[in-house]
Amino acid sequence: MFRTLRRALCVAAALLLPLAGTQSSAHADVGAQAGAGYWHTSGRQILDAAGQPVRIAGVNWFGFETDIHVAHGLWARDYKSMIDQMKSLGYNTIRMPYSDDILKPGTMPGSINHDGKNTDLRGLTSLQVLDRIVAYAGQAGLKIVLDRHRPDAAGQSALWYTASVPESTWIANLKSLAARYKGNPTVIGIDLHNEPRDPACWGCGDTARDWRLAAQRAGNAVLSVNPELLIMVEGVQSYNGANGWWGGNLMGVAQHPVQLDVPDRLVYSAHDYATSVAQQPWFGDPSFPANMPEVWDRYWGYVFKQNIAPVWLGEFGTTLQPAVDQKWLSALVTYLRSTSAYGADSFHWTFWSWNPNSGDTGGILKDDWQTVDTAKDGYLEAIKAPGFEGGGSGPDPGGPGGPGGTPACTAAYAVSSDWGGGFNAEVKVTNTGSTPLKSWKVTWAWSGAQKITSMWNASYTQSGTSVTAVNAAHNGSVPAGGSASFGLGGTPGGGAAPSVTCTAA
Repeated sequence: MFRTLRRALCVAAALLLPLAGTQSSAHADVGAQAGAGYWHTSGRQILDAAGQPVRIAGVNWFGFETDIHVAHGLWARDYKSMIDQMKSLGYNTIRMPYSDDILKPGTMPGSINHDGKNTDLRGLTSLQVLDRIVAYAGQAGLKIVLDRHRPDAAGQSALWYTASVPESTWIANLKSLAARYKGNPTVIGIDLHNEPRDPACWGCGDTARDWRLAAQRAGNAVLSVNPELLIMVEGVQSYNGANGWWGGNLMGVAQHPVQLDVPDRLVYSAHDYATSVAQQPWFGDPSFPANMPEVWDRYWGYVFKQNIAPVWLGEFGTTLQPAVDQKWLSALVTYLRSTSAYGADSFHWTFWSWNPNSGDTGGILKDDWQTVDTAKDGYLEAIKAPGFEGGGSGPDPGGPGGPGGTPACTAAYAVSSDWGGGFNAEVKVTNTGSTPLKSWKVTWAWSGAQKITSMWNASYTQSGTSVTAVNAAHNGSVPAGGSASFGLGGTPGGGAAPSVTCTAA
């Protein structure tokens, strides 16, 4: 992304498994639904190893590209609890930005709290920490896309090479990462270079500037080492006089497609942002936001709609502070969701960002690195992957025992992390009846003095030890056999999981 932070706000992603010793999460049973094995493409679809359609629906967790050479937030939390929370919210993929600096021998991470947190990361190099994150993702059945975000920690680059990091180094490092994770389908792909921009061109034929040709060279080099990986190719900034977001312009694909030596491995990627990042002409159009689908179709959506290749919106984000940004995100989610008209096909996406310290967008987490921004997460709920938050599918309600049945549900409560002073938990609601739920309510009573401090994807009331949680507007409807989930934070920690009761309507 080309904002002030992604480049400069470095202070001192989807994989989740419960903390050690805990075998529970609201999503612990849906790992297989993230798509087993390596993934490949067919037309506009991405398919898992069994040939089933899958959706990348995740977050960006940045930091390895910055001057501390490691994912941010590990000064505040254990990486396992961070990942735990990602999965509890229903994200199935992490886009993990890095710079080529982490491939230099002996590069060490900074700003990791080892005092009771991240103890297994002590003394590890940056690449070894990345290995641990990848391993934890794999245990959870979630996926990682590696993103070459910067040539070095100093900042992004318009072209894929710089004076200090030539093309040969870029390709050698891409091949090194491909070899490092060969045979490990947790790492499903590599985003070759983040946000190519002017003077980068698409299809102009100048080997020093033509990003499409460079992507072919790098993509084929990666596939020569690991032919199972997806090759993610972002757009450019300008094409035939049409200017857009950095990396967000895929207009040139129609006339100049990327051609890889291994079939069914190419995914095109675009970035799109709101006014909290920068102004664009379309925000001032009198018809905004009704004009946005045509804008998205023109810049990148047509690649999907014409069945050329899958399209992955690798970055999109906003502070949600201006009203125009709220309208933009609502319109974008509707646009991404509208692909249900294409059956099992779908746009793919990773939200920018998980981190709260992205200067012009903020993140899914708030500044305490713990509390969820429920407004942002709520917008994304409708486009999360099937099998996650409200995305489950089950028997046809028109089948035996269908529409006339009595609504029924069960709920499962699981503590995902507990640090003594507080805890996080997830509750999974499952429709056990033969008719769709219109709404649901979960109740319980704690045996101790626990108090809810935050809840996402549901609303609640608490009176003494008794709690009642009611579905949010976006996840009350649950198909027969499907499920929805919500999460909560509370204090103090150390309490036992209560028995919960689900009431359906």
